[in-house]
Amino acid sequence: MILTMLTLPQVSPVVDEASPSSTSSFEMLDMDSVPPPYQVVKPHWFFCRRADDNTSWLPFSREDSEKLENALGEKEDVVVAVDGERYDVRVKERRRYAVYWDQAPSEVRRCTWFYKGDKDTKFMPYTEDFSNNLEDAYMIAVTLDEWKRKLEFPSGETVILHNPKLIMQYQPIGLQDEWVSSPSEQTRPRTVKRGVDNISVEIPDGESEKVDHLVFMVHGIGPACDLRFRSIIQCVNDFRSASLSLLGTHYKRGQEDGKVGRVEFLPVNWHNALHGDATGVDEDIQRITLPSISRLRQFTNDTLLDLFFYNSPTYCQTIVDTVASEVNRLHALFKQRHPEFTGAVSVVGHSLGSLILFDLLTNQKTGSRESNRERVTCDDPCPLSCDSLEQTLIRLGLQEYLATLQRENLDLESLALCQESDLKDLGIPLGPRKKILDYVRRKQVQEVKHSIAKGQVSINYPQLAFQPQTFFAFGSPIGMFLTVRGLKHIDPNYTFPTCKSFYNIYHPYDPVAYRIEPMIVSEVDLEPMLIPHHKGRKRMHLELKDSLARMSMDLKNNVLGSLRTAWQSFARLPVAALPPEPESSSVPAEETEEREIKVGMLNGGRRIDYVLQEKPIESFNEYLFAIQSHLCYWESEDTALLLLKEIYDKLGVALEQPQQ
Repeated sequence: MILTMLTLPQVSPVVDEASPSSTSSFEMLDMDSVPPPYQVVKPHWFFCRRADDNTSWLPFSREDSEKLENALGEKEDVVVAVDGERYDVRVKERRRYAVYWDQAPSEVRRCTWFYKGDKDTKFMPYTEDFSNNLEDAYMIAVTLDEWKRKLEFPSGETVILHNPKLIMQYQPIGLQDEWVSSPSEQTRPRTVKRGVDNISVEIPDGESEKVDHLVFMVHGIGPACDLRFRSIIQCVNDFRSASLSLLGTHYKRGQEDGKVGRVEFLPVNWHNALHGDATGVDEDIQRITLPSISRLRQFTNDTLLDLFFYNSPTYCQTIVDTVASEVNRLHALFKQRHPEFTGAVSVVGHSLGSLILFDLLTNQKTGSRESNRERVTCDDPCPLSCDSLEQTLIRLGLQEYLATLQRENLDLESLALCQESDLKDLGIPLGPRKKILDYVRRKQVQEVKHSIAKGQVSINYPQLAFQPQTFFAFGSPIGMFLTVRGLKHIDPNYTFPTCKSFYNIYHPYDPVAYRIEPMIVSEVDLEPMLIPHHKGRKRMHLELKDSLARMSMDLKNNVLGSLRTAWQSFARLPVAALPPEPESSSVPAEETEEREIKVGMLNGGRRIDYVLQEKPIESFNEYLFAIQSHLCYWESEDTALLLLKEIYDKLGVALEQPQQ
């Protein structure tokens, strides 16, 4: 770490004593050319990221860097929102603070000079004081056209300005012998560069200020969300980055026309609340944990026990309350920071997080006038638990039509099958007809809700502050849990009270994922929808597998004509997964018929189960990649594109065919 300079460095000319290690990297200049006039270096702002023992400095986008630079001259400590307004920078304090989640503040630096050692992979920025001293020496050297200047800093560092393109830094190693005079003999030199444009660093693109849609992402079991043991915050950052990249390739025209801004993804963390000091559950579990195989037992306590906690009324209430309150808190904070936002909101749940959201959405109330009547059961003129047709009609004030219905041998069960036209044919007027049909509808809705909630832990489910547009489940065990709870069939008419779209997305080798559609449509064996590759076609090994399957079928069906037919089948180009026509669907033509099959109303009559395409290496051993498959969604561009397509289809913006 470079120490902050308290005094100016000593500047002196350098004797021609360059060692081979430094002369080998000299970049020769045309010394006869006229030196360019001095120009002030253009600064760029960076922030520090510390992970374990590693420290890295990452650049802000050019837009954010300019905002920070413009705020530098303010007298008061200005707060600048950066990174899509997910962070605030206190400029004078030089600290970057997270807005939506708990995270230690990180150091921010206005960077102009950088260094890199022989073993370093990236350039690191000097402190601002050190950089200012270097810039002063560089200005003098350029102005006077005097090079080979040596700067000796009080902390022991020595920097030699050989020429405008070759500047080296030497660090002392302990106490030096008196006869060691050459700085190159003291230590391996560092390469020094001036300005961010002269180093190899990828400066991120700035994010659009226009947010089209907001998505909350709920994690599954354990504190880590992938094989690198990263937090939900880091994984959501990856998903957001993939989304921004895909918007630039698949919605480029929409961006140019101002129709497409961006989608904001925010993480929802519930694990800390469950395992924190408030519940004390970790201490209780630790007291009864055996001392053997401690690491494995610790992993089990941190992760797998979350499944058991969710089936406990005490801790299930804690989990559900935490998820709902955190989502509502984030939603309110986002609206406060983005008062112009008028878009819809969706939710994503991974693994156990998807089950939490499923149960939460199942128990939401719409707040509409109709649902309010369902809610106030004590004052309802006809409770939905009426046992007979006569009781029902009496409480509805329609007992005069009892004889009419009994003449047709109608009871409550058969009445539920009647259409309005049937009641009209019986001579029942419009008003009574509407009352009867409204009662039947409410009774059906309640029965379906009771069947879905069958087996759920008996707790009080909190209400969300908004009605989600779409619910996306990643690697979800919802189907398994519903079955274990005793639910064998989901009524095709069932929808979430406040959310009308639902996608069950999974990797084919994910050991935790289960399907939903067979629980709705049991009489038809439906294959899941294949999620298109984000580059617009099937993966090559899947195309080959399909071609070989067609060849095998051709050989079985027609031996004599198989060779020609098989060759045509093998050579046939696959149908583009992402069509060139903006108004067309992104699903291959051979799946169009399947897409039109009704699979209930859980996703508005559309397909629910969507499967990712495995990578070629994964197909060699599905068991080897099983765990990785359950954690792949955070970095899956195919998954991110499916979400974007669903979101922007509802906004009337078509997906574009990427250029091959």
